Amino acid sequence: MKLLTKFNLLFLVVFGAGLAVAAVLSYRFLQSDARDDVLEQARLIMETTRSARDYTTRQIKPLLQNQQEHLRAFLPQTVPAFAATESFNYLRTKYPDYEYKEATLNPTNLRDRAVDWEADVINMFRNHSSQKEVIGERDTPTGRSLFLAKPIAADKPCLDCHDVPRRAPPALVRHYGSANGFGWKEGEIIGAQIVSVPTAVPVHTADAAFRNLLVYLVAIFLVSLVLLDVLLVLTITRPAARLAAIADQVSTGALDAPELQVTGKDEISLLAGSFNRMRLSLAKALKMLEEQ
Repeated sequence: MKLLTKFNLLFLVVFGAGLAVAAVLSYRFLQSDARDDVLEQARLIMETTRSARDYTTRQIKPLLQNQQEHLRAFLPQTVPAFAATESFNYLRTKYPDYEYKEATLNPTNLRDRAVDWEADVINMFRNHSSQKEVIGERDTPTGRSLFLAKPIAADKPCLDCHDVPRRAPPALVRHYGSANGFGWKEGEIIGAQIVSVPTAVPVHTADAAFRNLLVYLVAIFLVSLVLLDVLLVLTITRPAARLAAIADQVSTGALDAPELQVTGKDEISLLAGSFNRMRLSLAKALKMLEEQ
C-alpha cells in the first residue's frame, strides 16, 4: 500500500470520527436552540396576555362598571380572563396553530373548562404550591406543540363573583347560571394560564440548518483532503520516490547516479543528505578495493 493511500485512509478515519462528533453536537445544539426559540415565543405570548388582563382590570373594568348597562346585563368584557382570551383569538386568525386558554376546573364560562391534560397541569400546581411554571410538549392534530403554563389563584376580588351564587352579581347569574363557577376559596389554585406554540417550523428550520452545515463540513473535508494530498506529494511522497529510485540504482552498482538535491532541513532533506554521504563513502570504499 502506497504512502499516499495510507495517509488518505488515516485522514478519512480521523476526520470522519471528528465529523460524526461535530454532527451530533451540532444537531443537539440546533434542536436545543429551536426549542429555546419556541419557549421564548410562549413567554412573550404569556406576558402579552397578562398585560391584557392588567389593562382590563385597571382601566376597562372601572369604566364599564359605571355604565347603566352593567347594572342591567353582565358585561364579560370586565373579566380579565375573557379580555385576554378574546384578544388572543384575534391573533389566532393569522396563527391558528397557536393557543391560549385560561383552563379552569370549575369555570363560569364553560369554554374555559379544563380538558384532561389541562386538568393534570392544574392539579400539579395544586399539589405543589411552590411550583410557579410548567413546561412540556404534547402531540396535537397539527403536530408537536410546546406549552407553557402558570397557575391562577383565586384572590379576594375573584370571590365577589365566585363565592356563592347568592352573593354574586345578579346579572352574572342570569348570564351564566348558578351551576358553575362558584365555591372558590381565597388563595386556591383554580386554573392555569396555558400557552401552546407549535414546534414544527423552528424544528424544520433547525433540521435545514443542520443539513446545510453538514454539506459545508463535507465540502471542507474534501477540499482539505485534496490540498493535503497535493502538499503530501510535493513535500513527502515525490522526494521519497526519487530517493527510492536512486537507492535502487545504487544498489545495482550505478554509483554514477545523480546526487539527491538537499533543499531544506526537514526529515526528508536530512535523509537525502545522509544517503548522498553514504553513497560517496561507498564509492570511495569500492575505489580503494579496486586499487588494492
